[in-house]
Order: sequence, then structure tokens, then C-alpha cells
Amino acid sequence: MHLHDVWFVLIAVLWTGYFFLEGFDFGVGILTKLLARDRPERRVLINTIGPVWDGNEVWLLTAGGATFAAFPEWYATLFSGFYLPLLVILVCLIVRGVAFEYRAKRPEENWQRNWEHAIFWTSLIPAFLWGVAFGNIVRGVKIDQHFEYVGTVWDLLNPYALLGGLVTLTLFTFHGAVFTALKTVGDIRVRARKLALRVGLVTAVAALAFLLWTQADTGNGRSLVALIVAGAALVAALVANQAGREGWSFALSGLTIVAAVAMLFLSLFPNVMPSTLNGDWSLTVTNASSSPYTLKIMTWCAGIATPIVLLYQGWTYWVFRKRIGTQHLAADIAH
Repeated sequence: MHLHDVWFVLIAVLWTGYFFLEGFDFGVGILTKLLARDRPERRVLINTIGPVWDGNEVWLLTAGGATFAAFPEWYATLFSGFYLPLLVILVCLIVRGVAFEYRAKRPEENWQRNWEHAIFWTSLIPAFLWGVAFGNIVRGVKIDQHFEYVGTVWDLLNPYALLGGLVTLTLFTFHGAVFTALKTVGDIRVRARKLALRVGLVTAVAALAFLLWTQADTGNGRSLVALIVAGAALVAALVANQAGREGWSFALSGLTIVAAVAMLFLSLFPNVMPSTLNGDWSLTVTNASSSPYTLKIMTWCAGIATPIVLLYQGWTYWVFRKRIGTQHLAADIAH
């Protein structure tokens, strides 16, 4: 296996980790409006992801940086062609981080309500747009002989990509509902399980349609295996959720995300960005990659730094592993 193949796999792993981790905190942000009945419950939801949401976003930065260094042609075409949706995602992530930090800085109801609206919308919009972006990456876009995107933003809003956006939106919301049931106590835990069932059923229908479409369009034997794993894991997550086994349900909903993202990358390889104008103009792991020496240096750096980052993030989750509820809120912030 060549180093550019190794880095394709590593970038796929980074995006998978990002969607697994950021997926549930996007879901929790969406649930602040769909599940929480009052301000204390919204505070509980925010507190479940408070210690980890910023660490989860590191996976996005790493995935973007790795793409820039390992596949500069891919990075240039992707970030220039998808400039507007990626800019919207970036603005949402900035506002979302500010909302988490500023919401409790003042006690006025309007102040907190406005930041809560910001948390909801800046969780929902990226959850949808990531699916649209990856749908277009897998389907292919208008790339010319110079490896430049020559389409418009409206070309990105095709039925396949929009269905992909619906899948990530519902799947992340389901993942967040299961995470909420795992991390809370009391009535909100029970309602989170009930909501997870309803959202999960919608997710199953949308995901099945999207993954079957992908398999029929660009799939192969390996992607078919990933499709089967994703479908089985989602069904098992719903069953575990109904049985009140939140830990198993969360692990299985995470496996659904892992298998679904793996299927997309397996369908994509050896391309990294197909051209719908001419197959010969597609970006591949070969023509989009950096020099072998660059990839070698990156491999050494990743081998040293990655275990440290994983250990630190794992330790963070372990420290903040306990369930919480409204009874754990201090009197002065239970509003």
C-alpha cells in the first residue's frame, strides 16, 4: 500500500471520528428545542456536552489540515468549489462556540433565549450541510481538466446531496437523543428514549434510501458490507434504546455512523473527488496527493501525536462520565 492510500484511509478515519463525536453534540444542540421543556432542562442538555464539544471540533481541524497537507489538489478544489456552504458551516461553528460560552453570562431571559436559539440553529444547519457536502463529493461535481470546480452553488443542491443532508441531520439528532438518554437522569432521560425511537425510524428510512442509492451508483463489494453493517447497527440501536440499554444504543448508533461514513469512502476510492464532466478529470489519490517525502514526514508526526490526543480526549470523557439532571444544577444557574 502506498502512502497516499494510507493517508486516504487516515483522512477517512478523521472524518469518521468527527461525525461520531460532533454528531451527538450537534444532536444535543438540536434537542434543546425539540426535547427540553424549560430553561433548566436546556441547561442540563448543554451541560452534557459542555466539557467535550470543543474537543470534538478538533477532529474537523485535523481532518482539514491533513487534507491540505496530504492532498493539496483535493483541498483546493473542495474548499474553493464548496466555498459558500463551508463558509456557512464555519460561521455556524463560530457562533455556536460563542453561544455556549455567553449564554449564562447574564441572567436576563431575552439574553439567554437568544443564545439558545443560536445553539439550535447553529447545530441544525451544519448537521444538514455536512451531508450535502459529502453527498456531492461521492456523487461527483463539475471539475474541468485543470481540476477546478466549474459548477455553481445550485449544482450542489441536487436530490442525492439533499437526501444526504437529511440523513446526517436525522442521524445526528438520533445519536444526540441516545447520548442524552445515556447522560441524564429523571424524566428527561425517559423522554429522550421516546424521541430517539421516533427520530430513529425516520433516520432508518432516509438512510436506507441514501445508502442504497449510493451502492447502486458507485458501490462495490466492500461498500455493500459497510451498508449491511450500518443498517444492522441502526436497527440494533433502536432495539437497545427500547430496552433501556442506553450504553449499547449509543455504541450502536455510533457504529451506524462509522459504517455509513466508511461506505462513502469505500465507494469513493480511488477517487477523492470525481468529475461528472469527464472521468479522466477526476481527482484521485494519485494525482491529488503531495510528494512521497511530505507524506512520509506527516506519517511520522501523526504516529507520535495521535496517541497523545486520543489518550487526552478519552481521559476527558472518563472524568465527565456521570449522569446529570436538573437536581444537579446550582440554585443560581437553574434558570
